[in-house]
Amino acid sequence: MAAEQSATDYIVHHLTHWRAHTDGFWSGFHLDTFWVALVLGFVFAGVFGLVARRATSGVPGRLQNFVELIVEMVDSQIKDAFHGKSKVIGPLSLTIFVWVFLMNAMDFLPVDLLPVLAQWIGYTFFGADPHHVYLRVVPTADVNQTFALSLSVLIVIIGFSIKAKGFFGWIKELLTAPFHASGPIGTILLAPANLTLQMVELFAKPISLSLRLFGNMYAGELIFILIALLPWWVNWVLGAPWAIFHILVVTLQAFVFMVLTIVYLSLAVEDH
Repeated sequence: MAAEQSATDYIVHHLTHWRAHTDGFWSGFHLDTFWVALVLGFVFAGVFGLVARRATSGVPGRLQNFVELIVEMVDSQIKDAFHGKSKVIGPLSLTIFVWVFLMNAMDFLPVDLLPVLAQWIGYTFFGADPHHVYLRVVPTADVNQTFALSLSVLIVIIGFSIKAKGFFGWIKELLTAPFHASGPIGTILLAPANLTLQMVELFAKPISLSLRLFGNMYAGELIFILIALLPWWVNWVLGAPWAIFHILVVTLQAFVFMVLTIVYLSLAVEDH
């Protein structure tokens, strides 16, 4: 029973966020998610910016080759799925893919590495009780982060629609599609149904984006935690295959998030 309780405490501790406040509105603001995602964003911007500044037309180095491979992959997906013209879609898609991949890839770090380091820092420099120092290192296993990403995509979708059709054209589409009427009376009568369906379609996009990413990464994080509870030799036997398989999950989830964003933006600039 003690071992079971110890395992339970271990799991609960690893699934508890470092919060700005323990109660009230700001209790939902997770500092670990914010700072890890921010640092990874700077890592992405720094590495790709450095490669761009040092790019050469001669024989490229390995890092430049790798970055060019990613850029070409993203560019090919845009050409296949996006039928409009935009200077934003390229940088946006590249940022989404690499940033989401980096946040997902934090799952590959040993489960106890950064949390134990945070406990040591908290105890050594701030006198904090290690049992009350929490750190979750996979931002995309936090539904707040995935919803923030998807809501940002929703704002961009609306912006693309308004830019392509004009504000009143966008409003007109919300009220007149997918059901069309021949006269003004029929248009007015069908407007509530059209608006309802348009809103369902519009908000289903960020919800599906966020929950798909969150569900896969939360499940992956939980499995790594459960494997870490096993004896060391079982940990190696089970952990290595799962980590190899998880490479596919991490990459696929970043790719799917990027491709769906491109598709949604393509739909936003097209007329019904």
